[in-house]
Amino acid sequence: MIRKFLENTGRYALFLKTVFRKPEKWAIFWKQFVTETDKLILSSILLVAVISVFIGGVLVIQTASNMQNPLLDRMYVGYMVRESLVLEFCSTMVALILAGKMGSNIASELGSMRITEQIDAMEMMGVNSAGYLALPKILAATLFSPFLMLLSFVLGIAGGWIVVNLTSIIPLAKYIAGLKYCFNGFYIFYSCFKMSLFCFLISSISAFNGYNAKGGSLGVGYSGTKSIVTSCILILMFDLIVTQVMLY
Repeated sequence: MIRKFLENTGRYALFLKTVFRKPEKWAIFWKQFVTETDKLILSSILLVAVISVFIGGVLVIQTASNMQNPLLDRMYVGYMVRESLVLEFCSTMVALILAGKMGSNIASELGSMRITEQIDAMEMMGVNSAGYLALPKILAATLFSPFLMLLSFVLGIAGGWIVVNLTSIIPLAKYIAGLKYCFNGFYIFYSCFKMSLFCFLISSISAFNGYNAKGGSLGVGYSGTKSIVTSCILILMFDLIVTQVMLY
């Protein structure tokens, strides 16, 4: 098992070395980059938006229901919702959700191209197939994923605001005061960095598994499942590491 892990790690490193070569034709690269940005990032906006709004509302209800002590200012409900969103949900939880959507998309696309020998045909023509197919996906996911984090944060707060308005579970003024209380701008950078790192892992691991898929349609399905599982594990692992390094 250890031998297989080390072998796959080495193959992954060599794959990244091949991917990050200078593109042969920049015009084609930028065209692919825009296409992948639309496919991976823009198409995820609706999913992230819906989840964030409802999670923001749920956080308000759960936090308020667990702060019944009259000595605690209800302002802390807004404060706790903001901190929960920016520190963990809007980066880690959204990345875990995107691992399913984005990871399966990349792995299935490249896996299908591998088993239908489209990648082999590109290599026969002397094209750097790994760079041509995977580099735009990896860069699009890595560079623009922080915008999904910021969108999730704003909509999560908006979801909490909607619940406060509809239920009057706490005074609206208290909720807004809590959102402003002791705001640390570094947490925004921290969350954006995590999101970018996580989406790099998702896109690169999915591209690696899809690119090396074999065994027909079952192999494509296996590569997608393996990509999602591996990405989720590494997201949680690097979440711990980055949090330890950047916050303590």
